[in-house]
Amino acid sequence: MSETSPFSLLIGGKLVSAAATLDVVNPATGLTFARCPAAGAAELDAAVGAARAAFPAWRALGFAARAALIAKFADLLSAQAEPLSRLLTMEQGKPVGQSKDEIARGATLSVGMTKIVIAPEVILDNAERYVELRYQPLGVAGIITPWNAPVNLAIGPLTSALYTGNCAIIKPSPFTPLTTLRIGELLNQVFPPGVVNVLAGDDALGALMTAHPGIDKISFTGSVATGKKVMASCAGTLKRVTLELGGNDAAIVLADVDVNDVAKKLFFAATVNGGQVCMAVKRIYAHERIYDALCAALVAEARKARLGDGLDPATTLGPIQNRRQYERVCELKADAARHGHLEEGGAVPAGAGYFVAPTVVTGLAETDRLVAEEQFGPVFPVMKFTDVDDAIQRANNTRFGLSGSVWSRDLAQAQAIAAQLQVGTAWVNQHRLTMANVPFGGAKESGIGRTYAHMGLTAYMEPQVISVLK
Repeated sequence: MSETSPFSLLIGGKLVSAAATLDVVNPATGLTFARCPAAGAAELDAAVGAARAAFPAWRALGFAARAALIAKFADLLSAQAEPLSRLLTMEQGKPVGQSKDEIARGATLSVGMTKIVIAPEVILDNAERYVELRYQPLGVAGIITPWNAPVNLAIGPLTSALYTGNCAIIKPSPFTPLTTLRIGELLNQVFPPGVVNVLAGDDALGALMTAHPGIDKISFTGSVATGKKVMASCAGTLKRVTLELGGNDAAIVLADVDVNDVAKKLFFAATVNGGQVCMAVKRIYAHERIYDALCAALVAEARKARLGDGLDPATTLGPIQNRRQYERVCELKADAARHGHLEEGGAVPAGAGYFVAPTVVTGLAETDRLVAEEQFGPVFPVMKFTDVDDAIQRANNTRFGLSGSVWSRDLAQAQAIAAQLQVGTAWVNQHRLTMANVPFGGAKESGIGRTYAHMGLTAYMEPQVISVLK
């Protein structure tokens, strides 16, 4: 598998081109380094037709046979981890070690999800009546993925769709289409024609997918604003939707923690992938007794950071993925500088890459933009609290509700606080952990539905009740 060989769309088991193309920029340099085909309405119609034609046989194959093919794909993905991770870093920017982790995690998650049993549930069985709940695949799933973790955020919903008997069409972000197209070549070696289709394209292609009558389900991962547009478009055909949207995750740190240990974990959770993670730590609330010590420890971590091209093994923090997001992070950082105090770490490389130094910000109010908005970059505020109820109220005072965390040696107290956070996932003494058998998703405006686990899988299926009068 070559990084430089031509890229192709996957439609109905064939690798094809298109008249239009996309330029792909390396965010470490700000320069175009590759082009790929860009699908439009004609290619989408062909992919939908292929998926619908393949659906009856794929549905009939059964869970075990589908799981075996998914495992075969996971093996191929793992075998190609080296070239795929380099390509992912070139188009996304993250350090190559994090790219390798993403690909390895994608393979692990895909296999893990196929261990979950989906079977009929007997609701009633007595002398008069037998009632069971079954689950039937929906048909064709459209999977629209973002640029921050294009492999994981494609493979999760793809596995959900395929394992439950659906066919799928994947559309990666126009900023990061290349690794997904290469993965399409692997998928084509495993699955029957039409079962999986991969279409790169611009935002207009996403709008065509959400409105297309031949697509039964949309999985979308991205911003709240775009998620609302996706849901509105899906309403026209009453498509089922799973939306994993933005977050403004708060971490509440109590006074009894090991400050240096927690600082290392919080800094990583706030800046991994340049902070471009929906469930990254976005705000930190620290008890007044440890506030100064924690801020100092976080600044020390920031100063250890090595910014640079993700292909350099010494790099610990890569660039912001695209110019639009880079300008937004810079805007929020400038606004924070007008209201608070900034402590930067690392040295920004010379050149045209989209680099932002990791920055610890103090002295901000809850209404300041860096606190109230999702920054999606390595610049984060640390606020002081005295009363834990006040910290909980401040953590919950947001339209977001993806996840959050509580840090304390007192596990009973930490769990009690976690239960009061208005989020889909509340972690204790950890952040960013997801597992194949644990549902993940957001509360409030951070999403609808769940991925992973039985709940996430059955979101790709239609419940059906069979009721028998004896």
